Amino acid sequence: MQEIVITKNEEGYKLKKLCKNYLSEAPDSFIYKMLRKKNIKLNGKKADGSEILEKGDIVNFYLSDETIQSFQKSGVTNNREKVSSVRAEDIIYEDEDIIIVNKPSGILSQKSKADDISINEMILQYLLDNGKINNESLMTFKPSVCNRLDRNTSGLILAGKTPAGSKYLSQIIKNRSIRKYYQAVVKGQAKLKGIYKAHLTKDENNNQVDISDKGFIIETGFEVLEYNKELDITYLRVELITGKSHQIRAHLAHLGYPIIGDTKYGNKNTNEYFRKNYKIKSQMLTAYEVIFPHFDVSEDTCEDAIAKVARRLSGKNVNINKYLERI
Repeated sequence: MQEIVITKNEEGYKLKKLCKNYLSEAPDSFIYKMLRKKNIKLNGKKADGSEILEKGDIVNFYLSDETIQSFQKSGVTNNREKVSSVRAEDIIYEDEDIIIVNKPSGILSQKSKADDISINEMILQYLLDNGKINNESLMTFKPSVCNRLDRNTSGLILAGKTPAGSKYLSQIIKNRSIRKYYQAVVKGQAKLKGIYKAHLTKDENNNQVDISDKGFIIETGFEVLEYNKELDITYLRVELITGKSHQIRAHLAHLGYPIIGDTKYGNKNTNEYFRKNYKIKSQMLTAYEVIFPHFDVSEDTCEDAIAKVARRLSGKNVNINKYLERI
């Protein structure tokens, strides 16, 4: 028999989710059977798996150690020895439920192959190195990033450290209530203001998108911050309203203002000029600001643990520029 005492790390999970994480190799049918037969109990009572876990709850697995071990795999990445931790100066915001980091250009948001190293693994390593999670806690919940940036786009990555943090971030990203802003540097004197709509299609084989008269409807907001006449470049504030792959890069190129350094949608001659003269080696696009939605008590239908996260982050502005000013 093994026992799990629910901590902040698992609070807000459904019991069936915790069981699936703890017995990660077991089929769903096995877990539901063990719940029905009372081989898995919550606080000493029969449970069906739909219960929301609270801190202090006790989950008992009345199974042999051999059976439990046969359905488990290590929660630690196989190539942990290769992973470097997120640098302290790249942590923009952190509380007990979420962490926001500045992803450098050239690093994946999440790995696409087993041996990839991404910002996700770097965040896990930071949490492990600082004792905020351990190998045991990874058996029941694995912190993970909730938004994605292109490999060569730098900026804010949001990750949940707890189930409640992850669920809340996923909710506000999905319903678009969190506002996401980027800074871009484009060639030409851009005269863009307001929200622009278009249709986007993606060629999965070439990992490239196209703006046309069909496909997904996208919305992107633009505001000119500054125009440099000498270099003929414009600094833009961009709001990503819909969140499709390569949306900002392709939309700006379609409008006639390619991002400097963008090798896929940009201008080859422009990129070469700025590479040779200004050492620009990656696209000049940064996810620099997020604004969390205000928590409306009258619309509070959240589970308690998630509501606590929502209250704490209500209306909060997390901005790379403000962070850099402090250091």
